[in-house]
Amino acid sequence: MWKEQDVIYWYHVANAQVKAGMLTKAKESIAVAKGIIHELRTTLQPAAPLLYPASLSTVHGVKWGYIDDKGRFAISPRFEYAEEFQPNGLAVVQLNGRNGLINRSGSFVVQPVYSTITRFSEGRAAVLKENEGFQVIDESGNILTPQPYAYIGRYQEGKALFSQTDAEGRSLYGYLDRRGQEAIPAQFASGGDFADGRAVVQIKEGEFALIGRGGERLQTYPYAFVGPLGDGLLAFQEKSDGPHGYLDEKGTVVIPPQYTSALPFEQGRAVVNVSTDPLHNQYGLIDKKGNFLIKPAYNDIQLLGEGRVAVGKAKRPDQPYVGSIYAIATTNGRFLSDFLYRDVTNYRNGYASANNGSRTFFLDRSGKIAKNLPMVGGAGTLSVAGGLIRAAVDLRVSYYDRKGRLVWRQNTVIPLSGPYRVRERKFAPNNDYILYYPQIEGMADRAAQERVNQRLKELAQVKPIAPDQQLDSSYSGDFSVAFFRDHLVVLELTGYQYPFGAAHGMPSMIYAHVDLQTGRIYRLKDLFKPNSNYVQVLSDIVGEQIRNDSKYSYVFPDSYHGIQPDQPFYVTADALHLYFAPYEIAPFAAGFPTFRIPYREIMPIIDTSGPFWQSFHA
Repeated sequence: MWKEQDVIYWYHVANAQVKAGMLTKAKESIAVAKGIIHELRTTLQPAAPLLYPASLSTVHGVKWGYIDDKGRFAISPRFEYAEEFQPNGLAVVQLNGRNGLINRSGSFVVQPVYSTITRFSEGRAAVLKENEGFQVIDESGNILTPQPYAYIGRYQEGKALFSQTDAEGRSLYGYLDRRGQEAIPAQFASGGDFADGRAVVQIKEGEFALIGRGGERLQTYPYAFVGPLGDGLLAFQEKSDGPHGYLDEKGTVVIPPQYTSALPFEQGRAVVNVSTDPLHNQYGLIDKKGNFLIKPAYNDIQLLGEGRVAVGKAKRPDQPYVGSIYAIATTNGRFLSDFLYRDVTNYRNGYASANNGSRTFFLDRSGKIAKNLPMVGGAGTLSVAGGLIRAAVDLRVSYYDRKGRLVWRQNTVIPLSGPYRVRERKFAPNNDYILYYPQIEGMADRAAQERVNQRLKELAQVKPIAPDQQLDSSYSGDFSVAFFRDHLVVLELTGYQYPFGAAHGMPSMIYAHVDLQTGRIYRLKDLFKPNSNYVQVLSDIVGEQIRNDSKYSYVFPDSYHGIQPDQPFYVTADALHLYFAPYEIAPFAAGFPTFRIPYREIMPIIDTSGPFWQSFHA
């Protein structure tokens, strides 16, 4: 957090630079001082009434808006996602798959045209447009950088790390100033953020350096790896396959290499690992002399701030990658609790959030459950947001007042039309398995409704799982109404399975097209006339889109060989959409490659008198 003395410091620096004839550097220092003044004014100005992002499940999917502290919508739920308002009064929202910035009245300050907008720091944010690279904007949305970059980091002390690719395909790093100009040209193999006017960069393989604000080299370190500054010390490795130790800023070895990994020091403490077994950790906590304050015997240790740490034991000693159960301890090594907690967050103003798998609560600094703050059923995290408590628990965001009274929760019933509605059901048989699934209500044919709902449960992956069973992977699932018209409702069922220890999980997506009058769940072939050869027709259209539309350039060469008769699909008012699973024809990062085919292009083969078409064109 900036303080007034920081402004005075940077003006003193600027004054000294002027006296030394370093006018360009002086302008940069003044710019930093002005950025700090801006943030201080933003923080100290009279607080506007707080608004909180909240979701509403509708017939058009889940929509996000903003509520006040009474749970009333102040900004209507019309966004696909909404982040919290930042101190500058701006919030990132998503509309039509793109991100923009709104003010507290809900008006767009920056139109939703970006794939990414990072959080503001020092009055600046990085934005990314698809296939264009990162640029820097100010709080009015003005683009400051003259060109896009492969990466732009967060502003620290008036500098933001950036990278660009040279002619040989190498990534080189430098630093931008608050004007978006290259203050230190791209020349380093890697770089870190500035802190106290210095940053650690890699010059080349086997050589790191500490640089000043102008890029001048203050110290050189001839080692395979040197980490960022932490309390005046830097973790390092002499050889790339050797142990880690710690240097001071001058390059003097303070703690000889002896650890398999070493994290930066914070407030005089650092987390280190001494295990040589890649599958089993032995984390401990050391002081700046290398003395162990917590012995190296744990699966995980997290510095939580305010003199506290979370010490983790493996849930399953034979499979430590499954995760940890934590105890709270002081940074002097005194344990305050037994191993009871999951998902422990950093301490802030004397409290941290944690859960025990079935309840989520705050911990006080004694490591015990706080009695004066709310406790919420389910597993997740709590945080103080203005006058409310924000609960991100069991895949849902809700809000409570300080006495634990519910202020807002996403609705569990979605009205369709007439007697029809979709009710949300929760299935959480195990700490590693949770999903929400839809159930149809209001159908005249109760037997058909029961058959539909049973099938929806199966598609959503509701199945027998023992509460105490340790699974090999976690699973989460959810649903939304993707489309509703006449008596057809299209339900999107999504899931994510993460095998413990894997690099990433695997998402799933299924669309159920339910006829509310008959209970029939339609398949792709039901949209077309008998003997229409729809597979070949659709295959040719998708193939043409892959060949001629540059947005599908990510498709693996020679991977597409046509669609299947039961190809995954969904319908909207004006088009058929066909999609493929991750890795099927494209990289994992491409998600579910989807191809839109307007009905007008395939009208000759659509069975317009058939029940599927008539269900949403009655």
